[in-house]
Amino acid sequence: MRKYNLYIAGYNIRIESDDNGPDLTPSERFLNFFCFENNPDVIIRVHAEKYDIPDNAEKVFEAPYIEELNGIRIKKGSRFWSIHKMYNDLYISAIFPYSQERREAILRFSLKNKEWDLWLDTTDNEADPIEYPLDGLILYYLTVLHGDIMIHASGVCYKGQGYLFSGISGSGKSTMVKLWDMSGVKVIHDDRLIIRKEGKGYMMYNTPVYNNDEPHESWLDRIFIIEHGKENELRTLKEAESVSSIMTNCIQHNWNTDIIEKLLDSVSDLSSAVPVARFCFRPDKSAIEHIIENEKEGS
Repeated sequence: MRKYNLYIAGYNIRIESDDNGPDLTPSERFLNFFCFENNPDVIIRVHAEKYDIPDNAEKVFEAPYIEELNGIRIKKGSRFWSIHKMYNDLYISAIFPYSQERREAILRFSLKNKEWDLWLDTTDNEADPIEYPLDGLILYYLTVLHGDIMIHASGVCYKGQGYLFSGISGSGKSTMVKLWDMSGVKVIHDDRLIIRKEGKGYMMYNTPVYNNDEPHESWLDRIFIIEHGKENELRTLKEAESVSSIMTNCIQHNWNTDIIEKLLDSVSDLSSAVPVARFCFRPDKSAIEHIIENEKEGS
């Protein structure tokens, strides 16, 4: 195909190939996120050629290729993706580690307009334009553009109440979702969520990570900063501790003070509107029962 639209976390993303660009073959994990709306939030034009970042662009951020195995982070390579800045233009240079030829890509974009350009260094007639890690990077900078929050977290919706569980790696985000899922509760996602202010409240959305992902969303009513414990124990956090705990788990590129301040403002607004608690939990059904009972007592 020559163009398509994705609707992810409330963002309408148009991806289109230029006249000399490749046919676009999106990954299976995006297939349930196709949409046909004609008012995109961003347009990404895809070119099939090598592109060189201007020499006078400043490298402001670089991420090595790291994989996590059983909770241990292992560096697999020094080059993965980096961010460069020149005036109002930003450039992301990325290697697609799962492509057969480890293809490289350059995304040129700006936080001041919605027309972006993507160059794929490929001679193939077909290409997935937003392979990992470019998919997550595009979504992250859309949150920056709109003042939203991208966070390492899992989420569920129980009887109309949206619960978000966040914490450091190994804190039990996936375990918590599995416990709710076994109880028949709607799962929003177990890995990465986007939080957006909608009117007087907040919504949480999933993002495509797995091949069978479908769009899910829920109003956000409670945030839990979780960790494993011997007993189930909930402690409501004051706003300052809430902000620092949420910020710790937000996806953020700390190279620009304006971006950091904007995220801090968004997290502060969220913390003042949505109750935040620290939850030490046992990894069994009693953890769910403890939350439900606590909600009943607080209602």
